[in-house]
Amino acid sequence: MEPIPYDVGRVVQSIQGRDRKRYFIVTAEPEGDFLLLSDGMTRKLDHPKKKKIKHVRPRPLRMENYQSLQAENRLKDSDLRTFLKENGLGPEQPLCKED
Repeated sequence: MEPIPYDVGRVVQSIQGRDRKRYFIVTAEPEGDFLLLSDGMTRKLDHPKKKKIKHVRPRPLRMENYQSLQAENRLKDSDLRTFLKENGLGPEQPLCKED
């Protein structure tokens, strides 16, 4: 079985940290041992999360139109949220308490 690559637009699941079990989308090519991740809600495109590769698990799901939207400067946080929600990967609960 071939390993799943960490390419741009790939869905990954966090397996370490307080955001564990949450899903993100890879927003930039891997830089050494790190990935830049966004989910459009807690981590926006303009402030992605930097996370070690060993702390995430890649999923076979990929946002195919990510790079074309990014190249046209039409990619928005709502696109990421919608994609994750449509595929049943939206957050089950927020990271912080809501009053």
